[in-house]
Amino acid sequence: MASSSWRSCSRSHCRLLLKEEKTAPLFLKLQDMKTESICLKSDELELAAELFIPLANGPCPALCICHGIPAAPYNPEDKGYSVLAQMFCAAGFVTLIFNFRGAGRSQGNFDIIGWSRDLQVAINFLYNHRATDKARFCLLGFSGGAAVSVYATAHNPRISSLVACACPVDFSLLANAEKLAPTIQHFREIGAIRDNDFPPSMEEWLNGFTVISPIRWIGKVSPRPLLLIHGDADEIVPVEHAYRLYQEARKPKELTIVSGARHKLRLEEKAMATALYWLKARCIKT
Repeated sequence: MASSSWRSCSRSHCRLLLKEEKTAPLFLKLQDMKTESICLKSDELELAAELFIPLANGPCPALCICHGIPAAPYNPEDKGYSVLAQMFCAAGFVTLIFNFRGAGRSQGNFDIIGWSRDLQVAINFLYNHRATDKARFCLLGFSGGAAVSVYATAHNPRISSLVACACPVDFSLLANAEKLAPTIQHFREIGAIRDNDFPPSMEEWLNGFTVISPIRWIGKVSPRPLLLIHGDADEIVPVEHAYRLYQEARKPKELTIVSGARHKLRLEEKAMATALYWLKARCIKT
């Protein structure tokens, strides 16, 4: 079975990437790059961000990377997204990573509607940066960050390509009326909700997940190209979510299922190689 790089699924433009199969090396030869620490402002909250800029002549394609919903307390030793940003920068993308409100070193409390505003701030910053080629502006999102990226792309014509990794159809597994109290308590315990009086309205906080649900917006990503990547061993968001989103999406669209991959696709070399090569094919001039 490992004799070919890809195996076809029954759906058009759907691929199953076997985990044991070889792909080209993920980490390309590094270019020199410039790194800047940034403080973004969203609803008067300070959001920690880092910008990675290739030392290239002329504007570069841009990529904004969106992390998922925190599952554990912030770990300052986890440099995973910085490493990922360096990889894309080395490939020629001016790359922005940032912490949504309630996550990492950013201020505020976790709120999915607030996350959509945070992403808009990040998009505005990166889009207007002198190093950005405005015609080649991409989003790469993971899990809850993928969901917000779908919502942003559906509403923002400046985005030219979207890669959504481990994206849920909706948030029914996380937030519903029956699970509300333990969900809020979980986010308090891990430091994603920090203020005792937050949320001011439980109903509005919960309704935000309904508003952002990707199944409502995935069809509006078109005509921008869409790549969905999912692991068939995802322990958080079942792989069936990817098939439902793919079915609802309009062309141009592609779906890659990584055999044996779990939820944290940023740690899966095959998944990230797929995202990199797909974006390069659409954005890097040769």
